[in-house]
Amino acid sequence: MPAPLQQPIVFEIEGFDFLPGSGPFLFLLALLVYMLVLLGNGVVVCVIVLDRKLHRPMFVMICHLVVCDLLGATAVLPRLMMDFLMGQKKIVYPAAITQAFCIHVYGVAMQTILGAMAYDRYVAVCEPLRYHTIMTSARLHFCCAVAWIVALVLIAVLLSFHMNAPLCGRIIQHVYCSNRGILNLACSPTPTNNIYGLCMTWSVSTVVFIIIAFSYIRILTDSYRQRVSDSKCSVGSALVRSKAFQTCAPHLVIYTLYQIASIIIIVSIRFPAAHPNLVKFFSILIIIVPPAINPIIYGLVIKELRTSILQKISIRV
Repeated sequence: MPAPLQQPIVFEIEGFDFLPGSGPFLFLLALLVYMLVLLGNGVVVCVIVLDRKLHRPMFVMICHLVVCDLLGATAVLPRLMMDFLMGQKKIVYPAAITQAFCIHVYGVAMQTILGAMAYDRYVAVCEPLRYHTIMTSARLHFCCAVAWIVALVLIAVLLSFHMNAPLCGRIIQHVYCSNRGILNLACSPTPTNNIYGLCMTWSVSTVVFIIIAFSYIRILTDSYRQRVSDSKCSVGSALVRSKAFQTCAPHLVIYTLYQIASIIIIVSIRFPAAHPNLVKFFSILIIIVPPAINPIIYGLVIKELRTSILQKISIRV
């Protein structure tokens, strides 16, 4: 058995295997994606902050989702660009743990925030006249805080297993640092971390799926009953319910995109014959695609947000 490494430990990220001379092109491509992420999410946050009409629970949760998107993209893309442009593959141990922490927090927080948003949509559609009574400012902040605290605590516990794990290797065979990527360099097996990681992933995904499935089943059944009893309900209630129901589509699309990206990663790992570059590319889809697509989906589908963005642009022009 090789001798365990001593601090300060410097890892080398394997990264993509690309042709000599193609680094600048790949750098520009990654820079374009990162600028799209910053611009799209920045516009959404600025418009929500500046427009007082959008200071409502749904848009506050969208801001939290934007912060989550920026966390994931910023944890990966700047270092990836350095690799493409300057061949910078070395990373010190604290920076590696920090990157792994940010990436895993992004993965969990994305799901917990979407779960909180599903609850908000359920209340908006099924209890339209009591919405502001139920979704008070205190409850809104509590839901958002729980979404982030759950993610932070779960990942802090996950990475705490690294404290007593001696490492014998330096090359991380991935595009970025992750919990598994670092512990694959351990001198001995780490079954406790493996079991906790699998249980955590399964529990978070299952609980969030149940929350979202329950919310949308109730929304669909309630909407069906609403159609049957339209004549008995007030026009105001029906309009509020219809308006809230329209905002469910982008939430469901974003959750579906996130799950599709997750499935692609899981499936690609199961094919050892697949080219390493292809597997690595699929592994960063979950960090690149949602942050780039989410602001576009919300900006196009939610009429109030789209109108506010267009008004701000016309004023500037």
